[in-house]
Amino acid sequence: MRKLRLPAICCALAVLVCELISRPYANIGISDDGPYILMAQTLASTGHIVYNGWAAAMIGWQLYIGAAFIKLFGFSFTAVRMSTLFVSLATAFLLQRTLVRCGITERNAVVATLALALSPLYLLLSVTYMSDLFGLFAMLICLYGCLRTLQAATPHNAILWLCFAVATNAFFGTARQIAWLGVLVMVPSTLWLLRTQRRVLIAGCIATLAGALSIYACMQWLKHQPYVLPPQPLPHTFSVLSSVLTLIYFLLAIPFLVLPIMAIFLPSLRKTRPTIIAALALFLLGYLFLGIYPSHLRGGFPLEPTMGGGGNWISVHGIHEGLHLQGNAPLFLNVPAQVLITIICFGGFFAVLLSLLQRGRVQPHRAVPSLQSAREVSWKQLAILLVPFALAYTALLIPRTATGWIYDRYTLELGVVALIFLVRYYQETFHPRIPLLGIALVAAMAVLGVAITHNHFSLYRARVTLAAELHANGIPDTLIDQGFEQNFIVELQNADHINDATIVFPSNAYVPAPPLPAGTCKMFWHEKTPSITPLYGISFDPNACYSLAPFAPVHYTRWLASTPETLYVVRYVPPEGR
Repeated sequence: MRKLRLPAICCALAVLVCELISRPYANIGISDDGPYILMAQTLASTGHIVYNGWAAAMIGWQLYIGAAFIKLFGFSFTAVRMSTLFVSLATAFLLQRTLVRCGITERNAVVATLALALSPLYLLLSVTYMSDLFGLFAMLICLYGCLRTLQAATPHNAILWLCFAVATNAFFGTARQIAWLGVLVMVPSTLWLLRTQRRVLIAGCIATLAGALSIYACMQWLKHQPYVLPPQPLPHTFSVLSSVLTLIYFLLAIPFLVLPIMAIFLPSLRKTRPTIIAALALFLLGYLFLGIYPSHLRGGFPLEPTMGGGGNWISVHGIHEGLHLQGNAPLFLNVPAQVLITIICFGGFFAVLLSLLQRGRVQPHRAVPSLQSAREVSWKQLAILLVPFALAYTALLIPRTATGWIYDRYTLELGVVALIFLVRYYQETFHPRIPLLGIALVAAMAVLGVAITHNHFSLYRARVTLAAELHANGIPDTLIDQGFEQNFIVELQNADHINDATIVFPSNAYVPAPPLPAGTCKMFWHEKTPSITPLYGISFDPNACYSLAPFAPVHYTRWLASTPETLYVVRYVPPEGR
């Protein structure tokens, strides 16, 4: 039974069951994944990787597994996205085993894995073709290899596991370059811990050098591919204060990602002095007031789950914030729900902080049997292994903080680091077992994640239905603003790349787009999709732009919401302008 790794398998199956319940299918691009899916289609049909103007990530092996699913099941957006689901199941399995290797008990590792893997963000990304889950898998498999290196019984086994960590991270990191921090930071940290073992150190340095050279070769290859977006540089001028605040908001999104684990620390506040409790309550009330009260300060005090920047995947509307359709999306999480989530996240954060400050007064529990403690990594080893990685990862996100666009999906790797430290600290300091409160909140977040995933795809299916209605009336895609995701697909059907101004090679790739005719309703990113000159667009608001067009609206279901919602077709030009 132990060899079957049944707890880890159950974690993967739990993700699969939740995804099947949510019905995640829609024949349309979702956020950035549309151009990536078309790249996988091209690879499946031609055998060549051809970039199309919307990939800054290398995509690499992600394209090959997507192409394999196309070969097996035929081309569809859903078939390609199922390759991500396959990787997400493997990631859930690997996360549970990694947590156990970090000194966390099997039971607690299962609860902690499900806290992340059944979170709304993880469930939603698992059924898109975004590169985030592929990057997370690359980071995790490297971490697992490094842990096995530290726990190896012989130098020979340590060298084999170290080579495994380097090779797998170098390969799987081709999906998302930031994952190469495994080879560049995590593996050197492991070597530092094993510096007294000369044989392992020498072999590890050679393996790391080989990994670094392979990364360099990949980057040189990518540099010479046409229509690749360059890395985002740090702007010449930007507000340092605004950048710092953006980074703080981003980091405060991590407690929401691992909310069930943060919440189990809340009962420890009962042991805190009343004056500190009063100060904490006063701070929370003040923050909530500033976050709710309608004033110019409100945007500076966001409530969960809107931490991060524009374009969050999990938001108060229950859908991806970067849709840029006309009108305002309906609210999914009302203000009381936002307040409750914010209190749990902030309260749990302060409970952990106060516990760390008062740790000397608490008698720790030993949750792990002596048999397992002999092979678990120490706190010092975990810190040396994970803290440099987390710092390097955060540092690479700083250029994005200068623009204000830093997404909640970037918290996944940092969420894993937080999960490891929080769960092990809890079981060694408070109680050997995660309490029923944590398990109940895992189930609650899973229900929320299933609903958000369903609602997301329900909305996208409604957009496909509206577009089909317009097509049936003889209106081509080039006259419809369907939101930037589907507009990208339309542009790539009429051109070989997205018309992005940042493309460096070839130098003449970007052609300034002529402005839309005077009086046309604003279209997001028109300059990137000049093939489209919209007469109609999709809207949440029937009165947006020049009001309703003569087409039937489409209703879509929203689980956990009081009522279904409706999408409309609106005019982008005055009726007499047609």
